[in-house]
Amino acid sequence: MDSPPFRPKAIPSHITNGPSSPLRLNQEDRDRKERDNLYAAIETSNRGRQIVDFDGPNGYFPKSSTSADMDNKVGGKDVHGIINGEIDVEGYNQDTAAKTPLSTSRAHSPYTQHPTIDFDGLSWPSKGTRARKEATSEEKDERLAKLSGAVRTILECIGEDPDREGLRDTPDRYAKALLFFTKGYEENLREIVNGAVFHEDHDELVIVKDIEIYSLCEHHLVPFTGKMHIGYIPNRRVIGLSKLARIAEMFSRRLQVQERLTKQVALALSEMLQPQGVAVVVESSHFCMVMRGVQKTGATTTTSCMLGRMRSTARTREEFLNLINRK
Repeated sequence: MDSPPFRPKAIPSHITNGPSSPLRLNQEDRDRKERDNLYAAIETSNRGRQIVDFDGPNGYFPKSSTSADMDNKVGGKDVHGIINGEIDVEGYNQDTAAKTPLSTSRAHSPYTQHPTIDFDGLSWPSKGTRARKEATSEEKDERLAKLSGAVRTILECIGEDPDREGLRDTPDRYAKALLFFTKGYEENLREIVNGAVFHEDHDELVIVKDIEIYSLCEHHLVPFTGKMHIGYIPNRRVIGLSKLARIAEMFSRRLQVQERLTKQVALALSEMLQPQGVAVVVESSHFCMVMRGVQKTGATTTTSCMLGRMRSTARTREEFLNLINRK
């Protein structure tokens, strides 16, 4: 009697055999395995990171050691540098970077999880930022007078009479207003956080949404306004909720582009709290599109920055996006 024709099984035997087979795992075991893999991935990605110590003897960014410098060479060839125990995947080092016009005129804007955070300074400062923050009263008065003179020149150049009644005090008023619009240059993360980081056994999403932001486009010096939504998954460290709004305010009160603003807030939180994940979404309207150029009054711009679990786990990212869109 002929044997029945061989029919290969839909599922290979090496998958269904054994207690460790994925198909034999129940839901609880699968969830536990997923959590273990996730925690291992987080720990690997955070390799070399350190808890923030604002008052440590060596500061937040100690100098690279000689041994670290030696490790940068393998077989006589340079490899990626190690900064603060982390591998600089871009090969970027502030001390050795070429002084190009770009690097001297604006801050380095990282796109990896190795940000340039200076807690003792001003966090991505521009040239002259520290001078403004540490200025004496006489220097502040001199700066205000210089700015007022520049505004008077602008009024003359557009065809106005700065001496007429309506514009007589406008240079001084606008100079003071512009200094307020950019007051973020006089703030830093150390002063804003002010020790409001607490240990708490919480590992679910924390979201503060609809934070109003007002900033100036660095390309045209006209406003862009909107809302910022911030979420993070704590890793036994939480921050005072009002500090999230203040961090958003600090970075927005500078000459900005929306993409960099979004990234700065996310990376600052990532460095301070070292959470399991961070997400920042910004929705804003740009007056450089509304009042000039294409003049599209209804156009809005949305940018996002996701780090950690927010970036690697689709379900977590989707939960955050659903929560911020809930009315």
